[in-house]
Amino acid sequence: MEVTRDNAWETLTRYTKSESLLRHALAVEASVRSYAQRFGEDEELWSAVALLHDFDYEIHPTLDEHPQNGAPILREEGYPEVVIRAVLSHAEHLALPRETLLEKTLFACDELSGFIHACGLVRPAGLDGLEPKSVRKKLKQPSFAAGVHRDEVYAGAELLGLELDEHIANVVAALQPIAPELGLRTAADAA
Repeated sequence: MEVTRDNAWETLTRYTKSESLLRHALAVEASVRSYAQRFGEDEELWSAVALLHDFDYEIHPTLDEHPQNGAPILREEGYPEVVIRAVLSHAEHLALPRETLLEKTLFACDELSGFIHACGLVRPAGLDGLEPKSVRKKLKQPSFAAGVHRDEVYAGAELLGLELDEHIANVVAALQPIAPELGLRTAADAA
């Protein structure tokens, strides 16, 4: 199988119907793709991995199943091991060492993309004007987006060798162009 964004989207939407999970996949894809551009890496491959990282979550919603029970499905579909290993590596509970830049980037973008999306949902202007300082303040509120693992947000930035503020700014910038697809308002909507 050729690893393309279109093939990954087709696989994702065959197994995932939840609008919130599809939006999460799009957010992580935008973030990971932006880093692929920054690092001069294969954008199609990186986009595909990002789209597929939670493809099996609806059918395997527990840690003893996700994403490890999705790996055989990806193999059956013909995805190469580089994709499968990266998908597996994003799951902290599997304790796989993140060896490649792709694996590190997926991990770094997963929780933070979800958190920034949540920040955008509660702001009248969505992501427009969202500053790292505001995101950091929200990270300190355990009740806000309580499902986001803060330790993984911090570890992800460190894994990429970035200051947290820089990583936050990069992810915000990556998500802004797709804000409408993520169900977020923009400054124009708020005006």
